[in-house]
Amino acid sequence: MTDVLLPRSSPAAQGISSRSIGALLDWFEERAVEGHSVMVVRHGHVVAEGWWTPYSAGRPTLLYSMTKSFTAMAAGLVISDGLLALDDRVVDVLPDHVPDDVSEQGRRITVHHLLSMTVGHGEDSLYEAWEREPGDLVKGFLRVPFPQTEGRQFVYDNATTFLLARMVERVSGRDLPDLLDERLFRPMGIDHAEWDRVASGKAFGFHGLHLTTEAVAAFGELLLRGGRWGDRQLIPREWVDLATRAHSDVPPAEDDSARGYGYQFWIAENGFYAFGAFGQSCVVIPSLDLVVAVTSHDTLPSSMPDAVWNRLAPGIGHPGSERDDEILAERLRRLSFPLVTGSAEPGRSATATIVDAPDSALPAGSPVLVEPVVGGWRLSLGPIRGLGPIRALESIRALGPIRGLEAGHGEWRESAPLGRPVVASGAWQGDTFVAQIFVITTPHWVRLVVDGDTATATWSIVPLTKPDLALHLRAPLMTRPDVA
Repeated sequence: MTDVLLPRSSPAAQGISSRSIGALLDWFEERAVEGHSVMVVRHGHVVAEGWWTPYSAGRPTLLYSMTKSFTAMAAGLVISDGLLALDDRVVDVLPDHVPDDVSEQGRRITVHHLLSMTVGHGEDSLYEAWEREPGDLVKGFLRVPFPQTEGRQFVYDNATTFLLARMVERVSGRDLPDLLDERLFRPMGIDHAEWDRVASGKAFGFHGLHLTTEAVAAFGELLLRGGRWGDRQLIPREWVDLATRAHSDVPPAEDDSARGYGYQFWIAENGFYAFGAFGQSCVVIPSLDLVVAVTSHDTLPSSMPDAVWNRLAPGIGHPGSERDDEILAERLRRLSFPLVTGSAEPGRSATATIVDAPDSALPAGSPVLVEPVVGGWRLSLGPIRGLGPIRALESIRALGPIRGLEAGHGEWRESAPLGRPVVASGAWQGDTFVAQIFVITTPHWVRLVVDGDTATATWSIVPLTKPDLALHLRAPLMTRPDVA
C-alpha cells in the first residue's frame, strides 16, 4: 500500500490555526460524535491527521454512500470518452433489463436523471425494486411507479447509482472497480481500493467502497484541483465543475449541511462534499483551498461541512505558534477508544447462549465460547441453527462459524477469523465477561456481554446491510440489503 499520497506540513506553515483544528475536535466531543479518523489538508498539504485507536492510518474503511461520488467520476470518464451522454436513456443502454410493462416515464429516464436523482420516484426505490425483481435491480427500478415527473424534484434514491454503474460498465466493457483502478486510483498512487459486491459479483456502485482516510482526502484534493493530479488531468475539469454544482434543491433539515444536490455530490453553502452513512465525509471548500476528510460513527445527518466552516474556517489566515502546533499534534496522537476494563483471570472460560435482544449481531440461540489464551481470549460465536442450546465445548468449537476471534486484555488484538480483520479487547467484570469487537474495516462495532449461561452481542448501530456478524467478517463481502 502506498504510504503517502499527500505531502505533510504544519498548520502554521499553511496559514491555519491549530486551535481552530482543535475546535473541530471539540465539536466531536460536544456532539458525542464517535470519531474514527480526521485529516485536514490546506494548500495541498496534510496539516493535521489523527485516528482513534484501534482505527489506524493504513486501514481502508467502508465509505457507504461516499462511493456514489466515485461512481459519478467513472460516469464522467466514459462521457468524456464519447461512450455515454447525459441524455442517453436507460432503456437504450440496458435494453436486456427493460421489463415488458415499463412505463412511458421509465422509458424517458436518462443519465442526467440518474446522476441528479431526479427520476421521479417518491422515495428511495431500492427495497421496492429488489422486492419486485430480486434478481435484477435495474428491471425492478423501472417497474417502481413514478408519482412525479422526471427532472423536477430531487429524491435520494440509491438504486439510481446502481443503474449508473451498470451503464458505465456496459458502454466501457469494463468492471467499475477495474475502470476506476486504471483511470483514477493507480495514477493517484492508491493501490488498496476494495469493493463490496452483490451476489452476482457486481460492485454496488452506490455503496461498498473501502479506502483509507488519506485516499479520501486525496480524492477531495483531486476535485479541488479540477481533476488534475500532478501533471496529469485524470478527470476533465468540465466534468468536475458540472458534478459539484447544484442541479436541484434539497429541502432544509436540522443538523444537515446540504443546500443542493449535484451529480452524486452534496452542495453546501460554502463548498461541496461526498457523504456516507454514519458520518463518512469528504468536505471541499474551494475558497479556502481546504479539504477535510472524516470517518466516524455518527447517527446525525451530515453536519460536518457546517462544523468545518464554523469551527475550522475562522482559523484560516491566522496561524498560531509552534507550541500550538505541538499541542495539537499531541492531542491527535492520543486519540483512542477506551479499552475494556476489568481483570484477566487466566484459566477462566465461559460458555453461553445468545438471548433475543434488539440490534443483535447473532441470532438468538447461538452458542458463545470464551477461552483464555496468553494475554487475552479466543472467542467462538454462532449461529448454529436447528440444534437447540449447546453447552459442550467441543461442539461449539466444531460448529461455531466464527472461530479464532481474539480479544486482548489491556490491549487491542487483531484477528481475521473469516478473512476480514477484526480488533477486540475484553475483560472479566466480576462474573460477567465483556468484549468490544470492532469490525475495523467498517464504522461498526459489537459489544459482547456474557453473564452466566446467557449472552448478548449488540451492534453499536446495525449495518445497513444484514446484521449477521459473520457476513461482515467475510472477505470479500457479497450481499445485498435485506428485503422483507
